[in-house]
Amino acid sequence: MMTKVVQNQEMIEREEFSKLARVYHGELLVYARSLTREENTSRDIVQDSFVAAWKNKGKFDITRDFGSWMRGIIRNKWRENLRKNKRQVSLDDEVLESVEAEMRDWQSMRTDGGPTVFMKLELCLTKLPHTLLEAVKSFYYDGDSTDEAAEKLSIGGATLRKRLQRARVVLRGCVSEGKN
Repeated sequence: MMTKVVQNQEMIEREEFSKLARVYHGELLVYARSLTREENTSRDIVQDSFVAAWKNKGKFDITRDFGSWMRGIIRNKWRENLRKNKRQVSLDDEVLESVEAEMRDWQSMRTDGGPTVFMKLELCLTKLPHTLLEAVKSFYYDGDSTDEAAEKLSIGGATLRKRLQRARVVLRGCVSEGKN
């Protein structure tokens, strides 16, 4: 009888963890990608982080934010990866803190029961002028380097970077509308 109770408790914990993983997975991938600059590496780090979180779920303080806890694990996994792979470039603490602050802002925009930040972002992308949208798609969606994207769009690298900067400003404002 006691074994059945323990099994039921483990199943409930697994379901709750799975729900949290589904809710946070997308933004954790974005966070990892901002650290690694590589799609496959970021996916591996997020997956390894969820495994580590599951193994250490007893250490999670339920009064803390799950996303923040997971980002800490991801940072540690990223640092491990940097030590193993010397070709990757490390970010200094100031840049890392800036990325963390950005993720906290994005996470705060997620509303329970309402559209996710990613749904808002997709809608906002449709409102971008064509030139900005092309730059965003080439650089962020297609994964082209600055030089590749600029060449594809037949513009200079400085022009591409300016378009991306303008697009980020417009998208941030659009996604933030109605936040309060």
